[in-house]
Amino acid sequence: MTLFEYLSVFLSVIMGLGVTHILAGLSKTIHYRKSLGLNWVHTLWSINVLIYIVIIWWGMFWWSKQVDWSFFEFLLLLLYAITLFLAASLLFPWDMPTDFDFKVHFRETRIWFFSVFLFAWCLDVPETVLKAEEGVRALPQVYWFLVAVQMSLAVLAIFWSNTVYHKFYAVFWPVFTIGYLAFATLAVIGN
Repeated sequence: MTLFEYLSVFLSVIMGLGVTHILAGLSKTIHYRKSLGLNWVHTLWSINVLIYIVIIWWGMFWWSKQVDWSFFEFLLLLLYAITLFLAASLLFPWDMPTDFDFKVHFRETRIWFFSVFLFAWCLDVPETVLKAEEGVRALPQVYWFLVAVQMSLAVLAIFWSNTVYHKFYAVFWPVFTIGYLAFATLAVIGN
C-alpha cells in the first residue's frame, strides 16, 4: 500500500460520513415529507454540498502522483475533509424530529453553514496551490476567478439573510461550479 492510499482511506472515510449524513437526511425527508416543513433552498444546498464533497474527493486523486508527503500536506487535506463533513452535518440535525421545519433550521444555521462553506474555500486555495507547487496538477487559469466569486458569494450569504439572494445562490452555485469543472478540471483527472 502506498502512502497516498493509506492517507486517502482516512480522508475518504471522513468525506463518506458527510455523504452518508446528507443521504440519510434526504431519505428521512422523503419518509416524513407529509409532516415536515420542507424548503427547496435547503434541499438544493444539501445536494450542492453532496456535489462539493464528491468533486473534492475525486480531485484528491491528483495527489496519487505525490510520493513524499509532509505532515502539513496531510493535515491540510484532513482539515478539508473535516470541514466538508461539518458543512454536511449542519444541514440536517442528527436526531431529526418528524415535524422538523427546514426553512427555520436553514435560517437559524445559515451563518454557521456559510461560514464553514467559506472556510472550505479558504482551504481549497492552499490545497490547489500546493498541488501546483508539488507538480501534481497545473493551476487552471480561471481558478482565481472561481475562488473570488465563490468566496464573495459565501461572505454575502453569511451577512445577508435576504431570501431572494439565498434562492439565487442555491441555484447559481451548482451551475457555476459544474460549469467551471467542465471547463477546467474534471476531464484532466481522467487523463
